[in-house]
Amino acid sequence: MTSGPKFDLQARLRTDQPASARMWDYLLGGKDNFAADRTAADAIVAQQPEMAEFARAGRQFLARAVGFLAGEAGIRQFLDIGPGLPTANNTHEVAQRIAPDSRVVYVDNDPLVLVHARALLTSSPEGATDYVDADARDPKTILRAAAATLDFSRPVAVMMIGILGHISDEEGPADVVRTIVDALAPGSYLAINDTITTPRNDDAAEAAQSEGAVDYTLRTVEQITAFFDGLELVEPGVVSNPLWRPEPGTHPTELAVYSGVARKVSRADVDAGTA
Repeated sequence: MTSGPKFDLQARLRTDQPASARMWDYLLGGKDNFAADRTAADAIVAQQPEMAEFARAGRQFLARAVGFLAGEAGIRQFLDIGPGLPTANNTHEVAQRIAPDSRVVYVDNDPLVLVHARALLTSSPEGATDYVDADARDPKTILRAAAATLDFSRPVAVMMIGILGHISDEEGPADVVRTIVDALAPGSYLAINDTITTPRNDDAAEAAQSEGAVDYTLRTVEQITAFFDGLELVEPGVVSNPLWRPEPGTHPTELAVYSGVARKVSRADVDAGTA
């Protein structure tokens, strides 16, 4: 009998139900998706034609944020929760181009994501890359498993790109964020990217739900900003995704998806007024 982690992941794969990672892959022009994913994604685009642009903008923000964190901020450890299917400029690729000794842990509970991650996301010889099968709603399990690769006594950058909407208000997204942030050393960072509530985005979310996709909770800019409470926001703060530190020479336009990066400061910094 076939057994082991790979078999277990394949047994969990449901191709008849849309999955957010595969829907996003389809919107990005990928091939790792099924008919149910394409149908649900097309229903979203019918209500919100910019959704494919949202997907591309999210990947671009990830690359810019990781570039800032590994470069200017000097971070060498990354915890990427809900990374989706591998594509270009994944977290470890961007970080290890800048600092080959960077250590990266990916967290997802989508079986297809985990199968592809283990096959494709290989680390530089100097660094490390690991993959945790866990739900974003279970931060204690995430932290416990990630500690096998990351040293939480040193700064870690936590990437939450398009994942908090999968945690409903009843499931306590702020508590999830706080549990993770509380476990981080001073000098750590939190990066968030999420779609905001607008009439068209709300209609798109309802269309996805009608096609059997998982619920996605859209929030206001103020609600997204509140996830950074107690942290020091990096300029320019929480802004429309393309406006967060755009590449020189580009001409970004606003989208109804917002991003921010913030630093955890020490009590000593706060008391000294240097935070």
